Amino acid sequence: MQVAVHPFAKINLGLAIGPLRADGFHALRTVYQTIALHDVLRVEVVRGSGIEIWCDDPRVPRDSSNTCWKIAERAASALKLRGRIVISIEKRLPIQGGLGGASGNAVATLIALEIASRKKLSGGEKLRIAAEVGSDLPLFLVGGTILGVGHGEEVYPLPDLPATPCVIVTPDIGVSTPKAFADWDKLALTQAASSDTLKQFGQTLSAWLNGNSGVPGKHVRGRAETPLLDLVRTGIENDFEQVVFPQYPLLRDLKRKLERSGAYYASLSGSGSAIYGLFATRFAAQESAAKFRKSGIAAVATSTLTRRQYWKALASL
Repeated sequence: MQVAVHPFAKINLGLAIGPLRADGFHALRTVYQTIALHDVLRVEVVRGSGIEIWCDDPRVPRDSSNTCWKIAERAASALKLRGRIVISIEKRLPIQGGLGGASGNAVATLIALEIASRKKLSGGEKLRIAAEVGSDLPLFLVGGTILGVGHGEEVYPLPDLPATPCVIVTPDIGVSTPKAFADWDKLALTQAASSDTLKQFGQTLSAWLNGNSGVPGKHVRGRAETPLLDLVRTGIENDFEQVVFPQYPLLRDLKRKLERSGAYYASLSGSGSAIYGLFATRFAAQESAAKFRKSGIAAVATSTLTRRQYWKALASL
């Protein structure tokens, strides 16, 4: 039985980086948000043994370094699966783009193996397996709007934000996440800012959740009408911009261009290189994406996904 699934992408609505921990990870605070862009992944269990990966992009590893391979090994053991697991990945998301493409593919592999085996793992078991493989895998077991803490692997569902038009700009740049963290550590040593950024992010998010974001005019509009707008207007930022933008000035320029084209909020996603902008209307998002493409920069208009939309579409092929 072949199972086809949509591994969706994510963006980060703010990302605060804390100091390096004893376990080698950085403490993080972020709000993950799933979006409608996705790869296509097909999983099949056939006669034989082992794991086989096919992909139309030569940059995707086909060995045990692939996150899909890693999670398939653990899932096969937990599900007591027998046979050869064949995973086919149709890449539509950028590599090293900060959109969680590899992580989403891995979680989709886990879900597909459950469907193929007609067996179910507990939610806790799936979260444990996902966290063993990578820091931002567990978010894809929740979907929608999610708080990420720890080193990003501890996830908690937040009140779902409404589906919102957005533009994802994907320049032909690959940003190394380990290098971005290393650059942040150097910056933090000179600014002594790592511990403060986590505290500030937590206070900002807490105020927003309690309806005290301090957004001008909130009492007139009504918070329920524009919860995402209220969140981004609290001033949340992605700390990676401080070290990635000086290395790649084009990314800063693309963010500014998104803002000039009508985005009410624009940001680097993760460590990049994808830049996204949030728009008031779908038409405005489509117009903005078209302008980027006309100038030779890859861009697409899409939408954020609520938790319900995410799970409904995940295995809808």
